[in-house]
Amino acid sequence: MALSTDERALLTLIAESPEPVVMSDFFHELSPAEPGMNEDHPGHEAWLLRQMEWHGVSVALWQQDLVRVAVPANGERGDMVEPTAAGRSALAA
Repeated sequence: MALSTDERALLTLIAESPEPVVMSDFFHELSPAEPGMNEDHPGHEAWLLRQMEWHGVSVALWQQDLVRVAVPANGERGDMVEPTAAGRSALAA
């Protein structure tokens, strides 16, 4: 299975974690804000759109059965996921 660059980047971070993780915790690491970023910053809208795209990437990983929910959301944090065997295989390919 061929992963997109974004899918591979997010799945790699998930797989490197020794415990289940909330996928959105990695979005700022994958696409950090520029220094001084606020709502008036000229790059804010593009950065915000990029953050929303990461949600789509996370859904795609789940839809392809590359991650599974290990700990359901509890109202304080989102679902915590871990890679599936298919996810680990996709990274190895």
